[in-house]
Amino acid sequence: MMAQRRRLARIGAVALLGIASMADAQTRADCEREYTPQRGQEGKDVVWAPTEDSMLVRMLAMANITPADKVYDLGSGDGKIPIAAAKHFGATAVGVEYDADLVKHARCLAAAERVEDRVTFIQGDIFEAKFSDATVVTLYLLPALNLRLRPALLKMKPGTRIVSYSFTMGDWEPDDHIDSFGDGSAYLWIVPAYAGGSWTLRAASGEDTFDVELEQIFQKLRGFAGDAKVAGSLRGDELNFAFMQGAEQVHVAGRVTADRIAATVTRGETSTQYVGTRN
Repeated sequence: MMAQRRRLARIGAVALLGIASMADAQTRADCEREYTPQRGQEGKDVVWAPTEDSMLVRMLAMANITPADKVYDLGSGDGKIPIAAAKHFGATAVGVEYDADLVKHARCLAAAERVEDRVTFIQGDIFEAKFSDATVVTLYLLPALNLRLRPALLKMKPGTRIVSYSFTMGDWEPDDHIDSFGDGSAYLWIVPAYAGGSWTLRAASGEDTFDVELEQIFQKLRGFAGDAKVAGSLRGDELNFAFMQGAEQVHVAGRVTADRIAATVTRGETSTQYVGTRN
């Protein structure tokens, strides 16, 4: 008897899920009947084109989005990216879109997908929007618009992830990218901390010190430690660089915050903790 009740309960649960799915589909259909955006329709800065479904989750996964993230989609159109960030990754998401009809449509779709509690759509200009609290920024714009946004993106908190569908950021090379035959490409950048300048690194438990002069171009580092050439990179606030000291390579790995570096310096098989201060 109990087994039969459990079976009936399972059947009932499946039926309810089916009804809910039908209701969701109907609600989504209602959104489409009220307003259906047309591929290529004119917008303020770009014509509208949806992100390909085959790339959507992949490009968000490339940014390692989690429920702790706040995702801003600049030029959010029909809201597909913010809705997916909330639905598939549990993130809080904000879409900024100039077209009032698209904003209304996106809000309807968010309600249909039952993520309206985690997704907000703002009608506004992406170049006037405030998004400094974002941990992830997504874009599907044009190369020239990406470049206009680039100075603001580079000022964001180190470690902020930027994902662009189809278009790059000029000479700021991506940290990662994915390609899908026929469906375009997506690119990831991680906002680097600022590590350029003259530094003195001192062993945490000794007197050993060395000076390094770093030049930073986006996430790339180059410079000198004495007469030795330095080459390295940043990934957010994570710093890595190396140089030769005689016949031995010196590798420095750590984190940079403002005017301080906390690093592990490895020479051969020996690793030592160092603290760097900006001169």
